[in-house]
Amino acid sequence: MMPQQLSRALFQRHRVTVLQATPTLLKRFGVQHIRSTILSVDTSLRILALGGEACPGLSILRSWKEKGNKTHLFNVYGITEVSCWATCYRIPEEVLDMDHCFRSDSLVPLGTPLSGTTVEVKDANGSVVLEGEGQVFIGGNGRVCFIDDEITLPVGIMRATGDFVRVKNAEMFFLGRKDNQIKRHGKRLNIEYVQQVAESLCTVETCALIWYQQEKLILFVAPKDVSKGHLLKKLQEYLPSYAIPDEVLLIDILPFTSHGKIDVSKLNKIYSSHLNSRKNDSKLSEQELWEGLQSLWQSILNLPDDSSCILEDSQFLPSGGDSLKLLQLHDEIERMVGRPIPGLLEIILNRSIGEIYKHVLKSAFPSDNLTVSSHSAIKRKLSGHLSEEPNNKRVELTSKSSLKTEVATVRFIAVSRGNHLVSINEPVKNQIEAEPAEKNEMLQKSNTNVNITEADSVEENLGPENLGETTKKLTLHVRWTSDLGKCVDASPLLVIPIPDKLPAFVYIGSHSQVIQAIDLYSGKVKWKRNLADRIESSACISKCGNFIVVGCYNGLVYVLQNSNGEIHWAFPTEDAVKSSPALDPSTGLFFIGSHDQHVYALDIYKKECVWRLHSESGGVFASPHLNLLPHHLYVGTLGGLLLAVNPVMGKTVWKSVCGKPIFSSPHCDKDYVYVGCVDGNLYCFSHFGEKVWAFSSNGPIFSSPCVSNFSRDIFFGSHDYFIYCCNREGNLLWKFETTSRVYATPFLFCSHDLDSKTFLVVTSTDGKIWILNAKTGVAEGTGELPGEVFSSPVAWGSTIIIGCRNNYLYCLDLCLSKTNKTV
Repeated sequence: MMPQQLSRALFQRHRVTVLQATPTLLKRFGVQHIRSTILSVDTSLRILALGGEACPGLSILRSWKEKGNKTHLFNVYGITEVSCWATCYRIPEEVLDMDHCFRSDSLVPLGTPLSGTTVEVKDANGSVVLEGEGQVFIGGNGRVCFIDDEITLPVGIMRATGDFVRVKNAEMFFLGRKDNQIKRHGKRLNIEYVQQVAESLCTVETCALIWYQQEKLILFVAPKDVSKGHLLKKLQEYLPSYAIPDEVLLIDILPFTSHGKIDVSKLNKIYSSHLNSRKNDSKLSEQELWEGLQSLWQSILNLPDDSSCILEDSQFLPSGGDSLKLLQLHDEIERMVGRPIPGLLEIILNRSIGEIYKHVLKSAFPSDNLTVSSHSAIKRKLSGHLSEEPNNKRVELTSKSSLKTEVATVRFIAVSRGNHLVSINEPVKNQIEAEPAEKNEMLQKSNTNVNITEADSVEENLGPENLGETTKKLTLHVRWTSDLGKCVDASPLLVIPIPDKLPAFVYIGSHSQVIQAIDLYSGKVKWKRNLADRIESSACISKCGNFIVVGCYNGLVYVLQNSNGEIHWAFPTEDAVKSSPALDPSTGLFFIGSHDQHVYALDIYKKECVWRLHSESGGVFASPHLNLLPHHLYVGTLGGLLLAVNPVMGKTVWKSVCGKPIFSSPHCDKDYVYVGCVDGNLYCFSHFGEKVWAFSSNGPIFSSPCVSNFSRDIFFGSHDYFIYCCNREGNLLWKFETTSRVYATPFLFCSHDLDSKTFLVVTSTDGKIWILNAKTGVAEGTGELPGEVFSSPVAWGSTIIIGCRNNYLYCLDLCLSKTNKTV
């Protein structure tokens, strides 16, 4: 069909007065032609009825009408199975008036049922919806349509339409078809809604959206003279992050079917051809690659269009990046060059855009004689030569070990994220064989005699609907805060001395380069030490209790004296250390990963590296996990490998490919090792390397699994906004929806002060703190911090410690308070 010829035939030759069309058909004429001819002041058209597809938003309809046009616009709705149209809505003239103000996403109601037609909206349980969302059902005694081989039908049969609407003030607003509802990044998304928002932008005349191979959200925009960068930036203003299209494709015209609707199958073919042509294209020039990288950087990070504002030393996270944008940029770069780029994820995380460019150029086109420097600005030289192969020196497990050089050992309990507990008050053999109840007692202890020094409540969001029939509710109160100067993304380390009459301390670092030792009960800073770069690594205490070990962005692993924070030793790796150290209580060795793609075993007493092991696949962001029986060190890599390493010799025992990057730290019980993956799965392996099961969430998993003797269940969070609880067979027991992505690791705790119930504390990235019943998943209390939270909480008794991106570390007291019984 030639739009201009059809227009002349309809409105000049035949002077058509009533037109019924799909929005797609009308859009083929273009906005300018619609305004100047079809809906002009002197048009012959009296009535325009739009149906068969979602009606365009009010802003689009207003842009179509020339000022002074008197054509009446109608939105008609129905399904073929019930004789086509079932409802009709006349759009009031005053709503379309040029001076009338309304939101750009204002929807047009479906209207009232036609004569003899019954329209109902029902929820998933079949109950009629008077306010809210549900599916449309159409029927009535006078509207009967036989489908396929039907001969007789019950009187008044109601047909399910597959269309979902929102009922508000007795009006129905179309949301989309059931088959256009998708799950993306863990959130339910309607494709038609995204399309309506895109069409409401003044730069877009017409567009269509497809869910390509159920993996990518592709937006097609016509005509071609649109700035993709500007369009994506506008979409980021109006849409949540999970609704932003993966790619925008500019085309001349949108294909449509013989019924005048968007031809989705042709759009899929167009995008498939686009991908194939990109693979077959000659390689990008260096200038094209740099400009393409800048464009991706701008659009994904929502930066101004002026490329000169992107400095070569700009880094991803400080520029506004997050984990979802990280994955998006990674995929877009590989799509741009048409091939996978090894090690790209950690390069984006840790290097500047200039270094990302050099890495892509070198990796994507290795056959060229490039003059790209491979020297990293972050790279640190090792002091002395270290062989890639682990040395043959065994670590003595007897009293002849180097641990004889220690000073007197302090008895203490160290508690860190994910219920990781080290108790230095008994032989290691006894710790391995200890019954779960004995370890429970250690975590159930709390100092009940300490007075709360501040009565400030954390902002609460507690409602009786969340508390069921309980006569008590949980409230959070701030005991103290400590200012660390910049965002606190590290997780706290709690060290509780035995006997517990001695002071207990919290150790934590921040992006201000500062690490502090803080009295748990008073909040008084014992000491603080300024290191040379940002600290995201969580601290760990030595077996003797006299040293604190922590990693740093400058590539160093610092060993600090517990008494005053003075540097005892600093070991250099070759790249940033975001991994947290793990202690082997049987040898006193520390294990830590680096973005230089190595795992290190350090003897802090002899001040030497016992061995180092190449990860084989990417940097090591996740923290290693030491299992005592069997004696394995588990390491996850950004290349998607899970390694089981002999912690004595530094040799790989077995490895398994997860396929996608591992940010989640492994955790074990006596039978299995668990680890989360960016592919959305929590994997379970036996200690012999057999994959036992995989539990799928609907979003990337950065949260580490919480495994505790309090429960035989596993708890973890996902970027799909949910907290999951599954048993050790991989079966879902419950899940709880938060209000944002869950990056942090949950913590399981029990306190005599809280009726000896077992609770799970977890945070979502929007700053919400959730106190859940560990058995049921019911929220028994919530609070909110004034900033984003990526730090994992740690609990001791009824006290919770958590870092926040408002630069503060919070110590919170969880209290029971009486309330009226609800029903």
